[in-house]
Amino acid sequence: MNPTQRHAIAAALLASATLATAQNSFGGGGSAPSPSPSPQGGFPAPAPQRAEPNPGAPADLDRLMAQERQDFGVPPESRLHTGAMHGPTPASIPGGQVITTKGLIALVQGRQAPFLLFDVLGSHEMLPGAIPAAGAAQPGSFDDNVQQGFGAYLEQATRGDKRTALVFYCQSTQCWMSYNAALRAIKLGYANVLWYRGGIEAWKAAGQPMQRAQRNEQRAP
Repeated sequence: MNPTQRHAIAAALLASATLATAQNSFGGGGSAPSPSPSPQGGFPAPAPQRAEPNPGAPADLDRLMAQERQDFGVPPESRLHTGAMHGPTPASIPGGQVITTKGLIALVQGRQAPFLLFDVLGSHEMLPGAIPAAGAAQPGSFDDNVQQGFGAYLEQATRGDKRTALVFYCQSTQCWMSYNAALRAIKLGYANVLWYRGGIEAWKAAGQPMQRAQRNEQRAP
């Protein structure tokens, strides 16, 4: 992310909601469970929270950035990925931006730049402060029930502000789940969609902390 892009995102972030966590119908474990959207948008409101950076275990973030931006020769597509969810991914995403671990740590540490962080993997652990959103990884179309439910949830989570920065991640540069979720958000009109392509593997490589995933026990009516 170049300085101009980072400045533009930071400016938008200053007007957005604080970093949040929530249990919602897109959460839970397993591989992208089907959501149960509510016509009335009955999703719990996110609770304000911020992730604390790990002051130890310094990493070479520039070297890690090169790995996170590795080009596997896979062309970016505006369509939802329908193949295997684990395999080489594109180095960019149409309508959004790739954020690296270095950029995400800067957002976490900056404190003047709130954002929403979405875990699209649905495993037993997640980045601190992340919102479960595994269901948004599902293939399909941009007018299906998943899109409708995800749109209702994002509307509530962002309080209707489509300038809010949304960060999506899954396992690694070999995971398409967060790519699909990010595309869904882009198609919903969100202007600052950030795809954390390196995902959990890059975050751990940088010596950053994880937290135990909170299982979703309640579904939207």
